[in-house]
Amino acid sequence: MTISVIDSAAGMSRVLAATPAERAARVRELWDPMAGMYFFIPGGMDMVSAHHQNFGFPLAGPDSLDDQIRQGLDELRAADAWRRTRAAVNEGLAALTSVMPGLELPDLRVLLLLGDPSNRHFFEEAGGISGFGGISGYIVITVWPSPAVIDRLEAIVVHELHHNVRYSPGGVVWDPATVTVGEHVISEGLADMFAVELYGQRGYTHFVSDATRKDDAVLAKVVSGLGVTGMSDFASWVLGDATAEFFGAAPVGLPTGAGYAAGARLVGAYLDVTGTTAATSTRTPAADILDVALPRFGLEPGAEH
Repeated sequence: MTISVIDSAAGMSRVLAATPAERAARVRELWDPMAGMYFFIPGGMDMVSAHHQNFGFPLAGPDSLDDQIRQGLDELRAADAWRRTRAAVNEGLAALTSVMPGLELPDLRVLLLLGDPSNRHFFEEAGGISGFGGISGYIVITVWPSPAVIDRLEAIVVHELHHNVRYSPGGVVWDPATVTVGEHVISEGLADMFAVELYGQRGYTHFVSDATRKDDAVLAKVVSGLGVTGMSDFASWVLGDATAEFFGAAPVGLPTGAGYAAGARLVGAYLDVTGTTAATSTRTPAADILDVALPRFGLEPGAEH
């Protein structure tokens, strides 16, 4: 397979150097290598819309906002973010292929994007990170270069890489209409635990609080929704009430990142019982993991204790 980490530093610089009237066209150029990610949309996706849906930096605003974005880009460059991204992809793939003999993957394109510092939800609630790796062959990582994000960059990358391998051909099939909350929760838990295997405590998604990770009531509440189907409710059950409200979904009474916290606990229990790793379990069905993990907590799907 070929790994292409897009030279988005140069692409974003071209966007920021353009006049407001030219910026949309420059963003489309920046995103063009990722167009195939939206194969399921008839006629394709307007890549300016893709940019905004992924919390990409705004194309218009006051000069002070432009200055802030330029500073953010400078900070990503100073952190050597693109070299580190490529190195993390290589390290993650090495870890996966070493325990998955014969693993065949499509070519991979990775876009590291600067996020929108004026979007309060992205900046504060999401901790300046939005990742998407669920479509085989493509990873988009949108960040704001806070100290936490810069410190965790490699872990963020391999988290999304784990998703990508799980949902690549030969792996788990993600059907948007029938996929369950349980699949999403387990996938986040596996991806976090894979990052932990490579990078220690930096592997845990940082917008999830320690209190949420330890809260048995949160775990029980998430477990009660594991059988919910269809992606429209995932924000509520996986990301929490604040994100649900941001996207216009109904909150269910969960803190930010509840599904990540529950997923990590459930996957951790499965790994303890089976003596396996998140790497070797990359394509293990969620049901198999839950069958082992839930009894450890005295829980069962659909039952809130």
